[in-house]
Parts: sequence; C-alpha cells; structure tokens
Amino acid sequence: MAIPPLVDPVDRLSASESVRTARQRRLPQLNELGQRRLANARVLVLGAGGLGSPALLYLAAAGVGTIGIVDGDDVEPSNLQRQIVHGQADVGRPKVDSAAERIAEIAPETTVVRHAERLVANNAAEILGGYDVVIDGTDNFPTRFLVNDTCARLGLPLVWASVLRFDAQLSVFWATPPAGSGVTGVHLRDLFPTPPADGEVPNCADAGVLGALCGQVGSLMATETIKLITGIGSPLIGRVLVIDALSGRFSEIPLVGTGIAAEPTAAEVAAETARVAAENTAEVSGAELVERLEAQRAGNDNFLVLDVREPNENAESSIPTARLVPLGELLTDGVLSDTGRAALPVETPLIVHCHAGGRAARAAAALREAGFTDVSVLTGGIVAWDDLVTAGRAPGIGSRWPSLEPTPTGRHASAPDNRAAPASPTATTSR
Repeated sequence: MAIPPLVDPVDRLSASESVRTARQRRLPQLNELGQRRLANARVLVLGAGGLGSPALLYLAAAGVGTIGIVDGDDVEPSNLQRQIVHGQADVGRPKVDSAAERIAEIAPETTVVRHAERLVANNAAEILGGYDVVIDGTDNFPTRFLVNDTCARLGLPLVWASVLRFDAQLSVFWATPPAGSGVTGVHLRDLFPTPPADGEVPNCADAGVLGALCGQVGSLMATETIKLITGIGSPLIGRVLVIDALSGRFSEIPLVGTGIAAEPTAAEVAAETARVAAENTAEVSGAELVERLEAQRAGNDNFLVLDVREPNENAESSIPTARLVPLGELLTDGVLSDTGRAALPVETPLIVHCHAGGRAARAAAALREAGFTDVSVLTGGIVAWDDLVTAGRAPGIGSRWPSLEPTPTGRHASAPDNRAAPASPTATTSR
C-alpha cells in the first residue's frame, strides 16, 4: 500500500551528489525525482548505537539532506561490537561527534544536526518537531514510549525496531497518516499498551545481542525511511516484521489500531520522574571503589557494596565484600520490599552495582525513596570492574577469576546461592 511522498523535491542535485548517487537513481521506482526528495528530507535518528549506526550510514549514503542525531553518551569499548559508525579511536568521545564525522566522510553535502543530550519529556516535542520522520534506536522503554507519544501528537511517522539476543521486531507507526491514503493509523501502544515493569525485560547489556542482527535491522529501518520520504513501495504500517536470526526466518504479524490514546498513564509519569531522579544519582568509579575498599580493610571507611544482579551473574564475577540482593527481591513493584529493607542497614552508605548500571540506578532510586540517604552507583557496573581486574588494578571473585582468591569480609556476592535464576523473557528491546 503506497502512500504520498513525505517530502517535496529540491530543484536539482549538485554535480557531485548526482555522481555519488548514480546507481540508486537508476532504480525506476526512485529515479531522479526520488533522489531529489531525499536531498530535501530531514530525518532524526534517536541513538547512535546498534540500530542507529547502520541507519545513519545508509541514510547518509542514500543522500538524505539533513540528519539529526540524538545521543548523550560517549563511545565505550563494548559498543564497537555492534555500533559500526564508531571506531577504536573514538572511545571516550561523544557519539554524536563520532557519528557526524563518519557521515561527513560518506556524504559531505549532508547536514548533520548534533543533539548531544538525552531525550526527555521537556525537550521531546522541540527536538522531534523539526524533522519529517523519526527513527527510534533508543535502548529503554520509557524513552520509546515518550518518542511514540510525541510523534503521535506531532503527526510524525516513526520507524521503530527492537533487537535482543537473536530476535528482532520492526514496524512503522503513524498515528495520523495522510487523509485519503487508505492507511489506518497505528502506534506503539497498539502493540504494547504500556511499558513492562522494571526488570521484566532485560536489555542487551544484561542478555546480549548479535551485532550482525543490529546491522540487518538498522538497514531495514533506513529502507523504510527512504520509502516514506519518496512515496515508493509499501511501508510497514499496520505490520510487524519479526526476525529470528538463529532459524533465518522472517515472519509478519498484522497490527490493527485499537483506539488507545498515545498518552502516558499516571504510573508512567511517576516512573519517568523516578527515572530522572535515578539519572542524578551520585556515582563512584571503579578506581575510587578500590581505594575505599582498601580504606575499609584498614578500618578507615564504612560502607556496603550492594550487588543487585542474579546469582548466576555474581557466581561468574563479583566484587569482594559485596552483598547479593537480586533486584527482584530488593524491589516489589518498584518499591523497596520488606526483604530488601531487612537485608540492608539504613545508616550505612551503599554503593550499588549491577552488570552495566541500569538495574543499579533503579535500585538506588528506590532506596533513596525508602529513606536511605547515602546511596551511590558504581560507574559502568561489573563490566567496568572486570576491566580493572583484568588490568591487575582491582581484586575479583568468582569462576571468571580462578587465580584470584582474596579473603572476603562479611557476606559477599560469590557466596553460594541455591536459588535458580528466572527464565529470560522473550520480549525484546535494545539499542
């Protein structure tokens, strides 16, 4: 089902752009007119990560005239397995800068707008409102629903996808498609009415993700965007493409508009408030924690390291003296549980960690809400700590470190635990 082109064409392409896009312009469905529409298009890519990276590269290569990038993070070594717009030399640099420079190498005439910030309720409409189409490559549910609701309110088409492990989903949402197009409006809440509860669905930092699948899906997102801009083909509106990379199967699920409002619930508003508070949580670096552990051993510091991961995770690698209280036991419906309260001394400073930081931030916010006044989060979680252990700058416990056997004090995360780890959910979300 074709829809009218989103964008009017520019008068003409430059000589260099005509040469660069010659093979694409020979496609009869796209041709010179479609290429001129691309040159006049403004596309916003949310997240220069696993999905955003291939989308950015192929949008630039396709000749999109203006590309906006929203990302407030810096490049980390663990990004490079799937975030192909960045390189080893970019580690530590802002992702928007790294991505913008790569785009300039591919398509010098493309204008890149750098939004080096996080998308929140207060800036979403202002940022998204300046573009023709939005690509969502974000990595958390609150932001995904914020993007959906903002696009619905502004009347913008949204190219959406999620990837986790070996599975992916892809669709195009447009709450108010052009009148007379014959297309029925749909948006994210027709597929998932509300975000899942905290901890219900893992992210790629916790569960893993296949980098090559991110490349496939990000390229498909760029393709859907090109179709919308030029008015060719049948966009994935009202359809969800499901990919199982292990079996090599692509399937399709119909999606029908339910009439549900594209608005956050009261619970989501409260959760967003808590999330913003969590982002303002004090952090402790791995190097600082090493110093404090040494001071604690000498009797000059008093604090508790709280590990909120699952038993199987801390059995592999953990921090000496850390106390294990899995997030599912620590919190009930996002609030500190009786079990969690009983396990922790309220007057003792807490340093919370998980795999990479997401669960620790949620735990820290709930602890502060429950009256724990001195709560901080370990920057980068056990991932950053393991890097220090590998470099010989920190002690490690667990099956990953058979040669390191420091004597712990108190209860620590490597203590035996006979509880079985919960089964992993199948729903997906990843950047």
